[in-house]
Amino acid sequence: MGIITWIVLGALAGWIASMIVGKNSEMGAFANVCIGIAGAFIGGFVFNLITGVGFTGFNLWSLVVATIGSIILLLIINLVQKSRHDNADQPINR
Repeated sequence: MGIITWIVLGALAGWIASMIVGKNSEMGAFANVCIGIAGAFIGGFVFNLITGVGFTGFNLWSLVVATIGSIILLLIINLVQKSRHDNADQPINR
């Protein structure tokens, strides 16, 4: 797959995932592309472990895999941000 295909698929997957997770208003186009491309790697790895079939090119299956990987990535980011925010409210005991 060419770089343009990665960008288009990443943008679609990242945008769909951000709408599902509820982060669409906080993310821009560049963030959607980055999350979508990283999500394609994560989804491909997870699906390859589970089903033996991961990312297969520019098709509907790959969009589903990339979207699920993007959702996983966004949920992990939300957990890290939430725990960092919760820890910031705690007083420092010395």
